Amino acid sequence: MGIHEIIEGKKQWRAHQARVKALPRDYQIVYREIQKYFFKIGPVDLADGPLLPGLVEFFEQGAAAGKGVLELVGTDVAAFCDDLIKDTRTYAEVYQQSLGTRSAPPAE
Repeated sequence: MGIHEIIEGKKQWRAHQARVKALPRDYQIVYREIQKYFFKIGPVDLADGPLLPGLVEFFEQGAAAGKGVLELVGTDVAAFCDDLIKDTRTYAEVYQQSLGTRSAPPAE
């Protein structure tokens, strides 16, 4: 990765954070908690994937419609997060596979 890509990535991240700061306060709080959760769980494509930008867009639309953030995500924010990444590989899964262990199959 060259210096140009690093600088461009920082510009994109700052623009993303500016969008988050423009959200109503309750949306910002929930967004930050979701972001922390994702950083702990570690979806593989979190850094350059559509997950966080898509979440901000979803929140912007909800705020524009006058909805409270919990109307969008529900009261169990962790369950909302898990549902968003249910089909996404996580670093925990990658690590388990590198150890040769299998995780339990998803419940159907």
